[in-house]
Amino acid sequence: MTARPGHTRVGFIGLGLMGGPMAGHIQRAGFELHVYNRTRAKAEEHLARGAQWHADPASLARASDVIITIVGFPKDIEEVYFGDAGILGAAPPGAYVVDMTTSSPALARRIADAAKSRSLRALDAPVTGGDVGAQRAQLSIMVGGERADFDALEPLFRTMGSAVHQGAPGFGQHAKLTNQIAIAGTILGVSEALGYAMRAGLDGDKLLQSISRGAAGSSLLLHAGPRMLAGDFAPGFYIKHFIKDLGLALESATELGLDARGTALVKELYEKLAQTGHADEGTQALFRLFRP
Repeated sequence: MTARPGHTRVGFIGLGLMGGPMAGHIQRAGFELHVYNRTRAKAEEHLARGAQWHADPASLARASDVIITIVGFPKDIEEVYFGDAGILGAAPPGAYVVDMTTSSPALARRIADAAKSRSLRALDAPVTGGDVGAQRAQLSIMVGGERADFDALEPLFRTMGSAVHQGAPGFGQHAKLTNQIAIAGTILGVSEALGYAMRAGLDGDKLLQSISRGAAGSSLLLHAGPRMLAGDFAPGFYIKHFIKDLGLALESATELGLDARGTALVKELYEKLAQTGHADEGTQALFRLFRP
C-alpha cells in the first residue's frame, strides 16, 4: 500500500499544540480523517470539516488504515497502544501504526515487536519544528522502522513536512533525542549569552544583528533570541515536555555509556523553572534564570 488521498483512511490521536495542525494538513490533503482526543473540544474544527469522531483509540483503529499518535508522555503511549481500548488489540491486519510522540527507543521497539506479532506495521516518527513548523507543514520528521513501510507512508508524511528514514525501529527516537540534546546545549548558551549582554547594557536588536551572522548564529538564536529579550515566554514547546524529553535522552545516554553532563545541567535548570510555576511556558523561558 502507498498512502493516497481519497483512498487511505487516517486515524489521528492527540490534537494538541502539535497534533491539531498536523491532523489539519492531512485532512486538507484529501485523506479521510478519523480523530480521537481526550478533550473532544480540540477536535471540533476537524469535525466541522468532515472528520469522524471516535470514543476511544480502539474504535478509531478499527476504522483506519494508518493510525498516527502524538500524545504527551510515555505513560500515555502505553495506554493508547497497550490499554484495554488500545490500538494494538483493535487495528486490522496490515494497518500501519505511527507514533510521532517523542519517546524512548526501547518503547518504540516494544511497539514494533508487538505490532509485528499482530501483522501490523509500526514506525516511530517523532518530529521537530515546534508549533510554527506544525502550523506551516514544515516539520522535520525522523523515522525508524522498515524502509518499505516508510516509503509507503512518505506521501502522508509529506503533508506535514519532510521525512528522513533513520533506520531500524527505535532509530527515529534516537534521532529525536539527539536533536533534543543539541537544543539543550544551544538554548543554555543563548540564554547565558543574552543575560551577559543585558547586564553589559548592549542593545539587544543590534547585538542579534551582529552575532546571528557569525559562528554563533543558529535557528534558535534567530527565533528564540528576540522572544527572550522581549520577555515573550508563550509556548511553542512546553517546558514540561522538554523536561520529559531530556529525561529520556539522559536514560538512553546512560545505556549508551555517554556522560551527558550538559544535558543533565539543562534538565536541572528547567526543573527549577517548573517548580516555580513555569512548566507551561515555552522553552525560551530558560532566559528567566539569566536575565537581570
